[in-house]
Amino acid sequence: MTSVGLAHLTLLRLSPPELVTTAAEAGFDFVGVRVRAATVGERQYPMAAGSPMSRETVRRLDDTGLRVRDIEFLALGPDTRPGDWAATLEAGAALGASTISVTGSDPDRGRLTDTLAALTEDALELGIRPTLEPISYQPVRTVADAAAIASSAGAALLLDPLHIQRGGSTIDDVRALDPDLVPVLQLCDGPLAAPERLDLPAELPLGMTADGSVLQVEARVQRQVPGEGEFALAALIAAAPEGTPLSVEVPRVTELTPLEFAKRNLSAVRALVSAHV
Repeated sequence: MTSVGLAHLTLLRLSPPELVTTAAEAGFDFVGVRVRAATVGERQYPMAAGSPMSRETVRRLDDTGLRVRDIEFLALGPDTRPGDWAATLEAGAALGASTISVTGSDPDRGRLTDTLAALTEDALELGIRPTLEPISYQPVRTVADAAAIASSAGAALLLDPLHIQRGGSTIDDVRALDPDLVPVLQLCDGPLAAPERLDLPAELPLGMTADGSVLQVEARVQRQVPGEGEFALAALIAAAPEGTPLSVEVPRVTELTPLEFAKRNLSAVRALVSAHV
């Protein structure tokens, strides 16, 4: 059976220990945990290696049998250096994470590749592999570009249907990838065409920010549950290597409780996988 996980952005208002408990109660197999703030001004959960919250998260992982697959989030910009990722990697290693998600925020492709290679070297020493995610509003926005950079740096990819659609990539681009580059596939849904306008909610979880652009607002707070939009998710799953783990990343304003929303997403993904089989 394909393993299915819950990405932290789906329920960012939950602390990592709460996320683990909720994911386990809903029936997920693994979680992704945000151990580093992703946007300017965002409050950060105190997840340094050895911190009380980190130890509590590990305890709940042990109690539930879940595991942390990925940690997030690191934007690789022109000035990113080893000092920017050392504590993040240590936090991930304490949780037993196997990947760290990163984005290419540096427009200089050669420098970005060198930075990612340096990160990969340090991360692999701790059993963690960076996964470069093409983001529709970042310099690295297509699957093909991300694959070329990741391959050169010894890293992997993190693929998300929203950014595949908004960044101008296709299912064929995914199908053409070396299977080793795809350790996990994120899932969400949405309309084929980007909305002309989306209003930013008055408050985002943890003080997370967006510049007001439609692409950022949609990505951070307005995604749809798998199967409730127009993305070709069944085709995307079929294009990925057989048995690729699936991670639900569906940040959305909802009146459902965290557990109810988690269960709704898991049910939707299980339905997709069953249809694919």
